[in-house]
Amino acid sequence: MRRMTPQLALVLRQAAAAGREWYGRELVEVTGLPDGTVYPILARMEQRGFIVSRWETSDERASERRGGACRRYYRVTGAGLGAAAAAAEAASGRGVDRTAPAPWPEQAAP
Repeated sequence: MRRMTPQLALVLRQAAAAGREWYGRELVEVTGLPDGTVYPILARMEQRGFIVSRWETSDERASERRGGACRRYYRVTGAGLGAAAAAAEAASGRGVDRTAPAPWPEQAAP
């Protein structure tokens, strides 16, 4: 596998730290990275098998009583958890862990 960029490692670590499904906008907010960085990373992570995604159903959207487009939900796979652990190990070997996950806001799983 090619070396992970710091941004990919951050997104992957945050995704793994969530412990639940999440949608892209949440990840943009918790990482502080721009949309134009996060969404391409999510696409690459899904291609590599680190995450899987699904579209929110209209019933789920209705139960939250919100309008707008359906959300795309993501969750980390076993391969993604392994890659997140490897990224953490690599970061700790450099002395400064810039990929440490920030706390996720509490939210019920969809």
